[in-house]
Amino acid sequence: MNAAELRIRADAEMRSLLERLTHGIAMPGCSRDDPEDRGRPADGAPGTVATASADPSPDAGDVLLARIVWSRLVEPGDSLAGGLLRALGPVTALEQLAANASAARVRDLVRERTGEEPAGPALRRGLERWRLRLDRAATLADLQAGVERGMRVVTPEASDWPRAIGDLGDHAPPALWVRGDPALLGRAALAVVGARACTSYGSHITAELTEAVCTLGATVVSGAAYGIDATAHRAALALDSPTVAVLAGGADVPYPRAHESLLDRIAASGAVCSEMVPGSTPTRWRFLQRNRSIAALTRATLVTEAGATSGSINTAGHAAELGRGLAAVPGPVTSAASAGCHRLIRDYGATLVTNGAELCEFLEQLDGPAFFAPEPGRPSAGPHDGERQPTGRAPDAGAAGPQDQSGTGGSARPPADHRRALDALPLRGARTALDVARRAGLTLAEAHAALVELELLGTVERREARGRAETGWSLIRRG
Repeated sequence: MNAAELRIRADAEMRSLLERLTHGIAMPGCSRDDPEDRGRPADGAPGTVATASADPSPDAGDVLLARIVWSRLVEPGDSLAGGLLRALGPVTALEQLAANASAARVRDLVRERTGEEPAGPALRRGLERWRLRLDRAATLADLQAGVERGMRVVTPEASDWPRAIGDLGDHAPPALWVRGDPALLGRAALAVVGARACTSYGSHITAELTEAVCTLGATVVSGAAYGIDATAHRAALALDSPTVAVLAGGADVPYPRAHESLLDRIAASGAVCSEMVPGSTPTRWRFLQRNRSIAALTRATLVTEAGATSGSINTAGHAAELGRGLAAVPGPVTSAASAGCHRLIRDYGATLVTNGAELCEFLEQLDGPAFFAPEPGRPSAGPHDGERQPTGRAPDAGAAGPQDQSGTGGSARPPADHRRALDALPLRGARTALDVARRAGLTLAEAHAALVELELLGTVERREARGRAETGWSLIRRG
């Protein structure tokens, strides 16, 4: 079917699910019972998510569906997809993808609407990797899983979309899946992050500082990992203060598994959110990109204890690049567990914080609206005589700032395609290059090239199976 003729529209079954995912927001057309009105995959367009329709105008339900589909198609931080959605809108961009429009055709459309011209080779690779995941049945399963698990979907078109995440620009997620109250994502919030293997000192100071800000009504955001993250969440819950967990996998996938009950408690009084569709597994790449969302959702980031290579330094880098406040807690100069905090203070202008009063002072001096809601007898934080100075350049911690998924980070680190290909391989057994490409969000050529390079590096090996035409790839187990 010609791309100009294909119309992606939500059918009656999908509209019913979409209405439940938005908790009662009516989806136009969700009550249609005539089988002729229900969507069917378009002829000649396998994998189309809805229908070929004569109606050229998408409604709110169609836009919501398109964003949900895009949340399945792209890996977090894909700025190429973000730019395409900004230029064409999620529905038109999806229609072009489903109709197998050429990169030249899509580039022409973008140029007509915005005057921009995306690079041809990058756009061609993007269209190829996104089409590998285009699957109506999988999208329907995403919707059903979201409904069954009591989740909500929020998009930039919704009133409860956290506007601050728009500061990520084209790196922003197309949608967020939420267990709990999505309105919390837009409240004044502080990110509290740090090492997984924290010391008793780190745990103690994290609980103390979390209590200080929660008592004054702030929301604490973290990643639900072991160590500092879990301590911050538990401290907030102990005060009956809402807290938000941002996950690298699906919002319904407890990670680590031992924190399943903790995540359930967070969802009951706060929110657990993710940009990944239900059932998605966390990978190293998704953890790095998850950190950008933690930084964007919050007014400031506090690192309470972190080693020199801690992932929380990555979150701090995103915060600095986004112009968010950045603070860190010092530790003993002999402690490797605090080396990352010392680096943030010394080299990157992070504000040194040692107690609750200093943390609250730091937050009240942030640019923008008052961080804490005024209380009776307590003056609200007003304008200050001098503007707060920038926190300095962002820390270089691999993927420290928002970057395109094709970036390789520092030369001492493995290229992004290598990391994602390794994440897509099982601990036991083998997968084909095509399966790796689908799971990693790469084109088939990119996946094959990464696997060949990893083979040369001695990390993976080929497995030829009798009676199978396709080559399998597996991890080389050491020790």
